[in-house]
Amino acid sequence: MDTIHHISPEPLTFEIIEEIIAGDYKLALSDDAKQLIQESRDYLDQKMARQDDPIYGINTGFGSLCDKKISKEDLSSLQRNLVMSHACGTGNEVHPQIVKLMLLFKAHALSLGKSGVQLQTVERIIEMFNHDIIPVVYELGSLGASGDLAPLAHLFLPLLGEGEVIVDGKRMPSKEMLKKQGWETITLRSKEGLALLNGTQFMTAHAAMALIRAFKLQKLTDLAGALSIDAFDGIIAPFSEELQQVRPHEGQIETARNIRAMLMDSEINEQEKEHVQDPYSFRCIPQVHGATKDAVSHVSSVVLTEINSVTDNPTIFVEEDKILSGGNFHGQPLALSLDYMVMALSELGNISERRVAQLISGKRGLPEFLVANPGLNSGLMIPQYTAASIVNKNKQLSVPNSIDSIVSSNGQEDHVSMGANSATKLSRVVDNLERLIAIELINASQALEFRKPLKTSPYLEEFLAVFREEVPFVKDDRVLYEDIERAVSFIRSGSFE
Repeated sequence: MDTIHHISPEPLTFEIIEEIIAGDYKLALSDDAKQLIQESRDYLDQKMARQDDPIYGINTGFGSLCDKKISKEDLSSLQRNLVMSHACGTGNEVHPQIVKLMLLFKAHALSLGKSGVQLQTVERIIEMFNHDIIPVVYELGSLGASGDLAPLAHLFLPLLGEGEVIVDGKRMPSKEMLKKQGWETITLRSKEGLALLNGTQFMTAHAAMALIRAFKLQKLTDLAGALSIDAFDGIIAPFSEELQQVRPHEGQIETARNIRAMLMDSEINEQEKEHVQDPYSFRCIPQVHGATKDAVSHVSSVVLTEINSVTDNPTIFVEEDKILSGGNFHGQPLALSLDYMVMALSELGNISERRVAQLISGKRGLPEFLVANPGLNSGLMIPQYTAASIVNKNKQLSVPNSIDSIVSSNGQEDHVSMGANSATKLSRVVDNLERLIAIELINASQALEFRKPLKTSPYLEEFLAVFREEVPFVKDDRVLYEDIERAVSFIRSGSFE
């Protein structure tokens, strides 16, 4: 039996979002949501019946055409034309999981009863989600200002029988999909096209997915760091509770606590050291990993607020008898935050690569490039090259998009956030961070083989036993691409949790 999530005024959480995308969930509108949607639509219809004054986006043109009055008989065509004309995205197709999140987030936002849409429009969005009908959406085209106009237009073309969808892995015209489903096209009424296209669901869907992955990667980055500490015969003193308490950043405290727990009862760690300090990439793990944790925590708060907000325009306030045109669709809160998160995650990869470089350097009793017969074998020389290349790419991606703005709509939209580009960039950095952690895990686990018969902690030994089933010890040179891919698959599978 399918598990149902009822869309209601109750806020979404990351736990709920992850459950929905990971499980075979179906969506349904709660009675409260249905009432709010219907009341908002009824109010708008009554308002339009008794007045001819221009209301932006309802009986006017859009953007710099806001002063063009539209007759009542053309209001439906106005909304259809809006969706059609704005569907000019290009580039790579958006991942189906992201598209489904866009459908979920838009249905949730419309259910708050501030958008004036028809109940059947929201129900059709939900039906598309429930039947795994994935509109073809393109990555490039949104300025993240008047909402994610181009990608949301592509998302909702199928309501009109336009555009393309993916069903069971097969691409087909939306008209063919509607015929197979026995669905009629939706005739958009006043404001509906604007309600669908205004909004930040493209940005928030990418952000939510990146955050869900980042929550897990933060823990795994600590684990990789702990493995590297013992692999490098590192010192535990920098992770003491006393040091963290005199500089009590929350992420720093959490990171040091994690490392201490992971290295508890390690034979390697407990042996007497010949050195008195470690390089910063080991010693400053609490400060660097912790700063990223604090950044991710801040960004998650911003994104969660956005997911549970009304971000189309104009906004309808039934009880106050007001229709207000404002700027809640502007993506600046997301753009700044997502750029911040890109930089924060890039730094996790940056410090990880530095630990890898130390492990292959031939120091502290480890063989050069972590292979028993260097020279004949290059060992793990080249994965560090790969890591350095990925770190360089992440540094390029860390240049913020949010500091740029290009005037659009003939000057009416004269400041834009570029947050959509920040969001898609974030997804790439998360992918790259997975690869960097994979390379560190390979190097640290390889180095620990040369510490035998001494063992790391029972916790990490248990982890290594599972990891070694996927990525065996490198005795002689082999195609290491396959090792990296297996390690990335291991990370994505969640086997370490």
